[in-house]
Amino acid sequence: MSGEVHTGGCQCGAVRYRVTGPLGNCGVCHCRMCQKASGNFGMVLVTADLKHFDWTRGHPAEFASTPVTRRGFCKDCGTPLYMHDQGDHAYELCVGTLDDPDATAPTHAVGIESKRKWFDALAGLPGKTTKEDWEPEALARLVNQQHPDHDTPDDLS
Repeated sequence: MSGEVHTGGCQCGAVRYRVTGPLGNCGVCHCRMCQKASGNFGMVLVTADLKHFDWTRGHPAEFASTPVTRRGFCKDCGTPLYMHDQGDHAYELCVGTLDDPDATAPTHAVGIESKRKWFDALAGLPGKTTKEDWEPEALARLVNQQHPDHDTPDDLS
């Protein structure tokens, strides 16, 4: 077995998970269901084998988006966490919920019939850091209240 360990969870920290093995295929899904579930252009998802997956803090709520597909999310903060098809051996984790989202990168795209017309232009947009975009007084009010990007003692209970 691989020595890889990947951790992650929701924004508020009520739900945390650990993958003790390699992550699988990673892709961008542009389907309309993923757009609605994320409130965004779609989702970047990576497979995590259920044999190597554990909830380390709390448990997600689920919504059945199709008769065979369940989407997990935090009932407290609303963070989308995964989708899982009935009988599948893996969760498809939302990459942004990983403590290290750069641990994987998309290698393919699916559901491209629903891809937003503007999606391909995103990489060419001019950009600023948060510090460059906000006035100092407004920036001072941005106190991060989300769970840190690492396990805490409470996550391991």
